[in-house]
Amino acid sequence: MAKNPLWELHQYGQSLWLDNIRRGLIASGELARMIEEDGIVGVTSNPTIFEKAIGGSTDYDAAMRALVDQGLNADQILEALIFEDIRLATDLLRPLYERSEGRDGFVSIEVSPHLAHDTQATTEQARRYWRAVDRPNLMVKVPATPEGLPAIQRLTAEGINVNITLLFSIERYAEVMEAYLSGLEQRIAEGQPVTHIASVASFFVSRVDTAVDRRLEALLRGVEDPLQKEQLQELLGRAAIANAKEAYQRFKRVFTSARFAALREKGARVQRPLWASTSTKNPNYRDTLYLEELIGPDTVNTLPHQTILAFKDHGVVRGVTLEDDLDTARESLDVYGPKILVCGKQKRSTSGSSPSAWVG
Repeated sequence: MAKNPLWELHQYGQSLWLDNIRRGLIASGELARMIEEDGIVGVTSNPTIFEKAIGGSTDYDAAMRALVDQGLNADQILEALIFEDIRLATDLLRPLYERSEGRDGFVSIEVSPHLAHDTQATTEQARRYWRAVDRPNLMVKVPATPEGLPAIQRLTAEGINVNITLLFSIERYAEVMEAYLSGLEQRIAEGQPVTHIASVASFFVSRVDTAVDRRLEALLRGVEDPLQKEQLQELLGRAAIANAKEAYQRFKRVFTSARFAALREKGARVQRPLWASTSTKNPNYRDTLYLEELIGPDTVNTLPHQTILAFKDHGVVRGVTLEDDLDTARESLDVYGPKILVCGKQKRSTSGSSPSAWVG
């Protein structure tokens, strides 16, 4: 069998998760094949993924008819379908979860984006999802909104695995790490174990370049000076990687601190950075860009199918690239400045996320 560069990433401490889920993917054995052959060790999902899976395939028709016959309403049917997919995937990944001693083998389910600005409702839904799926290798995705931060701390203190999603800015990332550490400290203070708790902080990568490039292109249209134009053009496509590299340095500082050392003695795990939205949106950029430039220990990269296939075909592993050209990355962030750099205030579109609409 030809050498698969996806497996090489594991040699540098990076885990690969699949950013997709569908009943047919599991039932056909394709997910099992990806675990075995491509080194996939986790799965992430979101409302849009389930909307496409349920509305765009016949995979769920029989199950849906059975649920309708039970008298369930549209929202209840949707949840039942989602929970079953998540359980099937967690069960498939459970042996890997056990072998890795709880490092990998996770499947993520996301709380409703409609609750992103409601701490109590987010917390309650996360608890309900945790109880309903009832698998130790479940992660519940909570958005990194100001209202999400207290929920992250509370859920961590309750022993629930949290995937913090929709992270863009370094400033918000510092608050996310604080919420995780505080949740662990609270749990330890209550005499509860922390050895089983896992968490990831999901930085959205390509969306940063999309937003920053749009602003740079607007500036370029108003510049006549050739030198200024050249300087602005050199900044295109660099913000996302620079932002992720700076985040990784913050991660290392926090999780090598004396504060975390005390938690590690109690069995606590680091909250790994997860690189999300890693398919390139700009056709001028290499389609494996956000894998090749973001390789490093204690990180996760969650990938859609097309990016997995692209990297398997022509991906290049050059070692720990997250540590490359850090001075240049910081200089880039300084040059972008607050008027250009994304500040983490983007809002996720909830178009098409009505549960009733998904079921039809």
